Amino acid sequence: MNTSSIHRWLADGFIAGEQVTPGAPWQIRITDELRGRIVQQAPPEYLPMLETTLKLGVSRQTVLQRVKRGELEAVHVLRGRRKGLRIKVVADHPELFHNAP
Repeated sequence: MNTSSIHRWLADGFIAGEQVTPGAPWQIRITDELRGRIVQQAPPEYLPMLETTLKLGVSRQTVLQRVKRGELEAVHVLRGRRKGLRIKVVADHPELFHNAP
């Protein structure tokens, strides 16, 4: 794995890590949960970044901040023509316009 990818994932909030002091090596805990976020193919409800920003009506930076805060789920697709982050986007209030019986 390329170190620039790891640094980008840390900056984007896709993975969590810590440094004892600035400039020290990053400490990243490899958990089953982290392994589960790196996939060969994203589930259909996970959208590419551009589609996510358009659907939510926010900037890329806002999406990444929401991923970092845990408000949005993300996976990283490793293979294929469209590698990269995929974000799970669900309707905030799917029942808002649903007619009650």
